[in-house]
Amino acid sequence: MLSLLGSFCWIEAQPLEEAGPLCRSVNDGLSAICEEHPGRFAAYAALPLTDISAAAAEFERALGLPGMLGAQIPGNYFLTRKDAEAMRPLLEVANRHHAALFIHHGPRPGDAFSKVASDTDNARRRNGTLDMQASLSSAMVTLCLTDYLADYPDAMIQVHNLGGNLPYEVERMDHRSLLDTPEEELPSSRVRKAKVYVDCNSFGPRAIEAAVSLYGAERIVCGTDGTEFGCDWTRKALAEARIGEEAREQILHRNAAAILARVAGTAQRARAAA
Repeated sequence: MLSLLGSFCWIEAQPLEEAGPLCRSVNDGLSAICEEHPGRFAAYAALPLTDISAAAAEFERALGLPGMLGAQIPGNYFLTRKDAEAMRPLLEVANRHHAALFIHHGPRPGDAFSKVASDTDNARRRNGTLDMQASLSSAMVTLCLTDYLADYPDAMIQVHNLGGNLPYEVERMDHRSLLDTPEEELPSSRVRKAKVYVDCNSFGPRAIEAAVSLYGAERIVCGTDGTEFGCDWTRKALAEARIGEEAREQILHRNAAAILARVAGTAQRARAAA
């Protein structure tokens, strides 16, 4: 999958008169790579996030391009359900086209980012792990523990880095739920039922085991965040995880292949009809 780096502080956050043409140029270029190498690549669109109406229009246009299967959007839009309301135009496009939305940790235009200043001790650890994982956990709570996605059953949603820390924290969530709101369905049950995929980028075998226990192997795809960053690390972690060969094969190959085939098939039918 091809995309811009998921920091969202580049062209997507510029004023519309700059972001619009730049995002169109990126999307056209990514599509050209996909078209030049059929069956080898697919891509996520870049969207001008300073104007969500324009972002929805560019998403609609991009999904008509060869190889374009969805869009990448910042996780900060999903920290709470109230925050997520701004993303409904993009969810509507994704749902109508059976397209994918890859939710990657990152700021909305205007958000302070990174949260920890570079002169703070262990700034990269605090920003690149502690804050990132906590933010992704909040996004997953919005996506899985509210009815926000109920109107978009045909959109494919993926959150990176195992959806934050939920595999480790869900038992405490369940305990608090039993104490505080015993009439509610347990968070672990609601997360398991939610149609949200995660990837295993940058995690080790024990984390993958916990994720399989929470989500099920059928909801996890192999993530590497780029060839130099994580391919060897992720393959080693999956090889060492005590999850069984069936689950390992699902995560390494079958889940992603099924998702891409579904999304790509819908996109091809739509282009043929047009």
